[in-house]
Amino acid sequence: MNIHELNYVLCIARHQNMTKAAQELFISQPTLSKHLGKLERELGIKLFSRVDNCYIPTYAGRRYMEYASGVLELTRDWEKELADLRSQNDGELNVAFPLMRSSCMIPRILPAFRRIHPNIRLNFLEETYAIQERLLTDSRIDFAIFSDGSLNPKLEYETLGHEEILLAVSPDHPLARKVRPAACKDSPYPQVDLSELGNEKFILHFPEQNTGAITEQLLKKYGIKPKVPFYTRNTQAALLLVQQNEGICFAPETYIQNMTFRTPPVCFSLHDPDAFTSTIIAYRKGAYLTSYALDFIQISKDYFGGHLNKQ
Repeated sequence: MNIHELNYVLCIARHQNMTKAAQELFISQPTLSKHLGKLERELGIKLFSRVDNCYIPTYAGRRYMEYASGVLELTRDWEKELADLRSQNDGELNVAFPLMRSSCMIPRILPAFRRIHPNIRLNFLEETYAIQERLLTDSRIDFAIFSDGSLNPKLEYETLGHEEILLAVSPDHPLARKVRPAACKDSPYPQVDLSELGNEKFILHFPEQNTGAITEQLLKKYGIKPKVPFYTRNTQAALLLVQQNEGICFAPETYIQNMTFRTPPVCFSLHDPDAFTSTIIAYRKGAYLTSYALDFIQISKDYFGGHLNKQ
């Protein structure tokens, strides 16, 4: 095995297409085919079954890729540790975010990180789903940041912060004119009784999203069968529709705080411990973390600690 061969096989498996894999690897398709054929002859086994132009890993191919992924992860960890030992003047971090979370965090985390590590390159990937799986299968990603949910035993997790999911309504909504006292002394938000909102139109996230799953359970808990004009994966779109008084919606506190509104929505607390979510950072178990990677985690925690304390 050599590093090039490992990368070649993993890339072919990822695309299941020789031409696309060659394009990513910046080599010609015939050259890549030649390398694969040579490797299979040396091993005495087929790593892929060819179905038309689709390359499907065989059982032997899947086993090869398990070892290949492990070797590449160890190689990458050694390269990072070696660079860490030599100096702090070079390196990079690849971080995956959900699309909406990235717009909240990146503009604040990046400048703080740059001040400490001006020569370390931060690469951000905006993902829409399956971030944990991407982190496990793509050794190029160092961290993934997402809301808590089902956890994978092959990953390590650290909690960055907790925040409340608020109910947002238009300033023209009747509920906004009947503002109650705050939920508690420490909360800037008035309290609302969700059970009294059964006749409202709700703009909801899809249930497979973290906010969608939490609000679905809350609505069931309070006995509400919501009237839903439509669902959206985009919190910004939901809040802008609320601004137009097209319905009411739920959104994490930091999302609302980071948006710019012509007329801000009126936000309410449900005063319910189930209306909270956590944001976590994940990395592969046993991965070597450079000093600048540890600084990135701390800056991310500081973002939540400082941002949610600003009322």
